Amino acid sequence: MVGLGAVVTAVVAGVAHGCSRAYYEDGAGHFYTGRCMDWKEPTKAKVWAFPQGMKRDGGVGAGSLEWTSKWNSVVTSFYDVGSVDGINEKGLVGSMLFLAEADYGSKQRDDQKKLSVGAWLQYVLDSFATVPEAVAALQTDDINIIAPTLPSGESASVHVALSDAANGSAILEYIAGRLVIHNGSQYKVMTNSPPYGQQLALTTYWQGVGGTAFLPGTHRAADRFARLSYNLHAVPKVNTSKLAVATVFSLVREVSVPLGVLDPHHANLASTRWRSVTDHSARRYFFESTTSPGVFWVDLKSVDFTGGAKRLPWPEEDLAGDVSNKFVPTEPFPFIRPGHHSRRLLV
Repeated sequence: MVGLGAVVTAVVAGVAHGCSRAYYEDGAGHFYTGRCMDWKEPTKAKVWAFPQGMKRDGGVGAGSLEWTSKWNSVVTSFYDVGSVDGINEKGLVGSMLFLAEADYGSKQRDDQKKLSVGAWLQYVLDSFATVPEAVAALQTDDINIIAPTLPSGESASVHVALSDAANGSAILEYIAGRLVIHNGSQYKVMTNSPPYGQQLALTTYWQGVGGTAFLPGTHRAADRFARLSYNLHAVPKVNTSKLAVATVFSLVREVSVPLGVLDPHHANLASTRWRSVTDHSARRYFFESTTSPGVFWVDLKSVDFTGGAKRLPWPEEDLAGDVSNKFVPTEPFPFIRPGHHSRRLLV
């Protein structure tokens, strides 16, 4: 068990940027992933449908990784420079969250191909059907993630959580220039700092305290991790997909940050901008904006993926309910690259 001093040190680190992710199993053995996106200003999120057969590249010039998408996917973009959340037609889900300690390495090895950090999640959803398949390919560490310094002066520091329809879960982080993968169904919760191994140690501490006695209540990443971990194991395994989606929404809402919240000691405290819940088995992607309350969803089996990239007409229009037939053809966004003039890709 870690000491209280270590807990306090880790909790104090990185309070400004947020996001939380949970992986839930219902009573029928079906799986759901929920997450919230926290940022200090609106992220100009958009929801896209990308078809199989799209020719892609890493977006950073010579030496970029090239691939053709194997699977249809529905994703949410961030400032039109990267895919940060989504699901493919096989039920693989990816969630990109901020990690201050991310270090992709300063030098590309000869055996590596370059990939924009904004393309990292899209490459995974395009290329793999399950978590084991993705982990087997990515653990070779033959990709050099390029994360340009942003106009704000901040770095694009992120880690990725993967989950699938068969109890597969993995957390991918670049620490000290090398890819670290935590692979296993026990890794059901992720927030932000500190690196994942330390988050697990913090959870062990709070499990010893006991959630009915006391749980940390701040918006800091380590506190959100402890609360979300406790609540995920405390809620029942419900018996319908409707209740399961509601349960997962309730979990990520509980660790969300109110809009416009101010803290004189933490000027960059992030508010929750949107939330998503994904039903892996049904291939449904549910989305909720905190500025236009109401949930809409996409059923991948009902989306017309022909004709190239498409986008929902949101936020231009208020959407609710099943919007699977509302995608309109739209030129896909370019992934963030050195010298890119788009704004932040911190999540």
